[in-house]
Amino acid sequence: MPRPLARAADFCTRYGLEMPVLMAPMAGTSPPALAAAVANAGGMGACGALPLSASAIAEWVARFRQQSAGAFQINLWVPDAPAARDAGGEAAQARFLASFGPEPTPPDNGPLLEDFDAQFAALLQAAPPVASTIMGLFRSDQVSALKARGISWFATATTLDEARAAQAAGAEAIIAQGAEAGGHRGCFAPGDAPRASVGTLALVPAIADAVSVPVIAAGGIGDGRGVAAVLALGASAAMIGTALLRTPEADITPAWADALARARPEDTTLTRAFSGRTARALRNAFTEAADHPAAPPPAPYPVQRHLTDPMRRAAIEAQNFDHLYALSGQAAALARTDPAGETVARFWQDARRLLA
Repeated sequence: MPRPLARAADFCTRYGLEMPVLMAPMAGTSPPALAAAVANAGGMGACGALPLSASAIAEWVARFRQQSAGAFQINLWVPDAPAARDAGGEAAQARFLASFGPEPTPPDNGPLLEDFDAQFAALLQAAPPVASTIMGLFRSDQVSALKARGISWFATATTLDEARAAQAAGAEAIIAQGAEAGGHRGCFAPGDAPRASVGTLALVPAIADAVSVPVIAAGGIGDGRGVAAVLALGASAAMIGTALLRTPEADITPAWADALARARPEDTTLTRAFSGRTARALRNAFTEAADHPAAPPPAPYPVQRHLTDPMRRAAIEAQNFDHLYALSGQAAALARTDPAGETVARFWQDARRLLA
């Protein structure tokens, strides 16, 4: 067996998979039906738990397990230090956003995110096969708790330093998130995102050579060619996000799905305008306006996320792509409308053919 296929087979055996294809845990876009479809095809499903309360995490897991006995991961976003508030800056941002939707009211000083420790407790209770992190690492006590429950930990890294730190902290696999990936950049420090934009082609072999745990490649993988490429570069598995967004199980808003179908690789942009954290999304009228030198700077995450919420909701209701929060990787045009299970099965069939 060629070495890439042998490495993938070892990974599949360890995690009870039939194919080394993992669904990306897309916060807000990982319904149980999509995760179950991927798991039932032999891959690994995922829950992006950032917006979910502890009870909502339990509900998601229950719904997944009603539809699948397969493998899945729950992904938690490690919180940043509390954002410094700037009333004047937030007011300026609110006035700017009023040009694109309902004028928002800056949030009060209460909690702006779900309680991370409560989310972690819910994850422990649910006992998924895998817990994963983005934006940082679990604390040592949390790593011990995962091990006691038999839960593996996959840590997202965007640089060599982050990958080494994750392995040292006890991560059992590294998700190497290349710059092509849609959604938020997983950098541990918010300010690192602009400079830590390393492409998947360079990042995967560098991390694979630097760590002794399996590497899962993410970013720009839109078909079997991409899966074969990252396995040949040293990855043990591939993580798929944008390529699943047009499947019926993803059930995203039509304006977003239609835009993905016509997107060129150069039609995405890295922007802080929607959430305050750097994310890759489809370029539209709002991202262009927000990038103009005269535009006020976005508020820090998660304040900016709350400020843009009225605009984002209005854009969905009106199916207005110009103001839509349309996260996307650079290989968006490869996404198809076939069922998710058929999609990942085809990826793996084509990858095996190429690697054999």
